Amino acid sequence: MSAGTAAETLLRPRVEQSLSTRLARSAAATGSGCHLRTDEVADWLTERARAHHFKVERVPLDGLDGWSFAPGTGDLRHHTGRFFSVVGLSVTVGDGAIPDWRQPIIHQPEVGILGILAKEFDGVLHFLMQAKMEPGNRNLLQISPTVQATRSNYQRVHKGSGVTYLEHFTDRSGGRILSDSLQSEHGSWFYRKANRNMLVETDAEVPVHLDYCWLTLGQIGELLRLDNLVNMDARTVISCFPLAEPGTGALRSDTELLSWFTAERARHEVEVRTIPLADVDGWERDAHGLARPDGRYFRVTGVAVEAGSREVTGWSQPLIEPCGTGIAAFLYRVIGGVPHLLVHAKVEAGFLDRVELAPTVQATPSNWQHLPRKLRPPFLDTVLAAAEEGRVRYEAVHSEEGGRFLNAEIRYMFVEADDAVAPLDPGPGYQWATPDQLSTLSSHGHYLNVQARTLLSCVNAGAVHL
Repeated sequence: MSAGTAAETLLRPRVEQSLSTRLARSAAATGSGCHLRTDEVADWLTERARAHHFKVERVPLDGLDGWSFAPGTGDLRHHTGRFFSVVGLSVTVGDGAIPDWRQPIIHQPEVGILGILAKEFDGVLHFLMQAKMEPGNRNLLQISPTVQATRSNYQRVHKGSGVTYLEHFTDRSGGRILSDSLQSEHGSWFYRKANRNMLVETDAEVPVHLDYCWLTLGQIGELLRLDNLVNMDARTVISCFPLAEPGTGALRSDTELLSWFTAERARHEVEVRTIPLADVDGWERDAHGLARPDGRYFRVTGVAVEAGSREVTGWSQPLIEPCGTGIAAFLYRVIGGVPHLLVHAKVEAGFLDRVELAPTVQATPSNWQHLPRKLRPPFLDTVLAAAEEGRVRYEAVHSEEGGRFLNAEIRYMFVEADDAVAPLDPGPGYQWATPDQLSTLSSHGHYLNVQARTLLSCVNAGAVHL
């Protein structure tokens, strides 16, 4: 090649593929990537667990170091006034099986960063994932985003070490932002909590810390088929990956879907206000924590933590511990040749905008057993019977936010349906939407709740094919 030809080649603009095409190629890259084979990841996590000292012990709430119940209100707060607090919440929803109640809830007004760093190797996008310890996970270490940090963490209120790779998400000159949105967290356990979900691509050389590895999206999809391996924060970021291509075939147009959702938000009269934790009736405090006498819903408990791989190697904190394993399931149908998911416009007390799109079923069955069948969540019995009927197309147990919840697990499912159990007109509060429509909505904040985003991440990463 002549020097002139070489120069012309260098100056010729590179033909850029669409981001959705590049992400789809990464989702198709299964089995191995530039760093590890998929079947090596579990052993790598075990090795990283052995490389550090981890210990989690339960302690009474009044024995938490640095935490105390505030005089007068009884709110459980950290002595710095940062991180988070446990306060009371008074809720009136006006309809439903339980129209009003009071409960403890986590109040964490600061916005954290959940960020995944992307880089192309041999023409395939890879994602820098972390083996991160969280005290609430049963198996402690799970695959996590590159950066997963509250503002208190990355501002080093704890006086610990800095957050590894944080600069890729705070310095805009260091890479290309591929997606960036504020997303809610669990509306039943957090009061108006949001995190910044980011995907950033870099061309720079990135030294890989021992607790990190590069994985393709397809490898992450393979791991999403396994229980308790990919953590909640990784799942929510992956759900926001801009994979949707403009398409047709949806039962409802985008405008019709948004209009229906807006009407759902408008029709619910929800009154929510924070109250002193001391004023939350129906809950009792003992040596084990704060809980309901009937054993339903959740309890607030305390833990002391030792973690050699974290920015601070020891601390104590309260955690919310659910009473039972939850279920989050999408019923799906292929309508006109296009897969559709049955979404639920669900009210949750902690949401900023009252209502977000949720899976068809989102419930802990044991919390509803005492109620007549007609008052239980719609479609719950359909989902519970699906395994015996051979209609489950995806099923895995995933941990929820291990930094705030203890042993919180949800069985996530995709269940094939037909007109007999899920008609095209499913009734108030429910609507059919395509995965592409939900993926488009996930680029904006406060449309899809965290459980719906977990299930969408399974579609995005190829863990399930509908």
